[in-house]
Amino acid sequence: MTERRLDAAGLRRRTQELLAAHPPAATDRQTFLEARFDAGLAWVHYPEGLGGLGAPRSLQAVVDAELEAAGAPDNDPRRIGIGLGMAAPTILRYGTEEQQRRFLRPLWTGQEVWCQLFSEPGAGSDLAALGTRAVRDGDDWVVDGQKVWTSSAHVARWAILIARTDPDLPKHQGITYFLCDMSDPGVEVRPLRQITGEAEFNEVFLTGVRIPDSHRLGGVGEGWRVAQTTLMNERVSIGGMRLPREGGMIGPVAKTWRERPELRTHDLHQRLLRLWVEAEVSRLTAERLRQQLAAGQPGYEGSGMKLAFARLNQEISGLEVELRGEEGLLYDDWTMRRPELVDFTGRDAGYRYLRAKGNSIEGGTSEILLNIVAERVLGLPAEPRTDKDVAWKDLAR
Repeated sequence: MTERRLDAAGLRRRTQELLAAHPPAATDRQTFLEARFDAGLAWVHYPEGLGGLGAPRSLQAVVDAELEAAGAPDNDPRRIGIGLGMAAPTILRYGTEEQQRRFLRPLWTGQEVWCQLFSEPGAGSDLAALGTRAVRDGDDWVVDGQKVWTSSAHVARWAILIARTDPDLPKHQGITYFLCDMSDPGVEVRPLRQITGEAEFNEVFLTGVRIPDSHRLGGVGEGWRVAQTTLMNERVSIGGMRLPREGGMIGPVAKTWRERPELRTHDLHQRLLRLWVEAEVSRLTAERLRQQLAAGQPGYEGSGMKLAFARLNQEISGLEVELRGEEGLLYDDWTMRRPELVDFTGRDAGYRYLRAKGNSIEGGTSEILLNIVAERVLGLPAEPRTDKDVAWKDLAR
C-alpha cells in the first residue's frame, strides 16, 4: 500500500483519475459503479480487491465529496441498506476469500439486493430460540422453517440466514449462519400488510431449500457469534445513520412550526424545543459512534443509539400529529403497496406516526436492547436465565 493512496490528497487524485476515465455524463451508471468499486473507491477502508484500499474509514468522505461535485451516481444506499450495513461487514469478517470476491462487488453496486432471515414467529425478541432447521446432506444443507418481518424479501436475491443445526445443544449454541439464494426452489415470500396499509415486510417460508456448504459463513455451530456482528452493525445502521441538522423526523415538524404560526401553542413549543435538542444530541452522538466504528468493530453502544432513535421518532411523530390537529390524522396514500424501502420524510404526517410504531420492534425490541445496554455497557448484573444450559430440544415452546 502506498502513502499516495492513504492520505486525502492521494484519494482525491485517484478519484479524479476515475472521473477522467469514466466521465459520469457519458458513462452508464452500472459501468461507473463497477469501475469505482474496482478502483478501491467504494468503501476505502475495505481491503484492496474488495472495493477498498485499506485506508482509514474517515477518508471515505473525501471520495464522496469529489464524486458528488462531479455529478457521479451513487449506489442508492437506502435501497441496499441491508446489504451494505449488515451483510457486507459480516461477509468481510467471517467470509472466505472466495465468498468475499463473489458477493461484495454486486452487493455494493446494487446488482444484488439482500434481506435478513433472522426473526421467526416463535423467536422474535428471543432470537436464539429460533427453530428453523438445517440438516447436513452431503455437500448441502437442507433448510426447513419460517421467517418473519423480513424487509425487502420480495426484491432480494440473497439473504443472510441463521438456522439450527444441532438441537441437542443450548439455544445459543448449535446455530449456523448461511447465505441463502432467494431464487432457489422452496423459498416462498408472502407479503405482510402493516398498519400503514403497505407491505414492506414479508414472511418467508423455507421448504427443503438446499444451501451448499460453500455458502456457510463461519464454522458449524458458530452462527450466534457470527450473527452478533450482523446485529451490532444493524443497530448502528438504524440508530447511527448520518443526518444533517434537522434531518430525519424532526425536520418536517420544525418546518411546519416555522411556516404555520397559527398552529402554535405554548405546550407544543416546549415539547418541540425539548425534542429538537434531543434529536440534535442524538445526531452528534451518532457521529461519535461512527468514529468508533471507523476505529474497529461496533460495540454494544449501538443498542443505545437504536433505543434513542425509536423513542425520538415515536415522540416526534406524535407531536407532529398534535401540531397539525385534524389534518394530522389524514393519510392520503393508504394503499397495498410493496415498497422497496421506507421513506419517512416524503409522506403524510399520519404515515410517519403509524410507521414509527415499528421502530421499537425492528432491529431488536427496545426491551431486549435495554437489557443489552444494562449488562454489556453499564456492567449491571444479568437477569436470571433458567434456560441457559438447557438443550434447545428440551425447552418449552
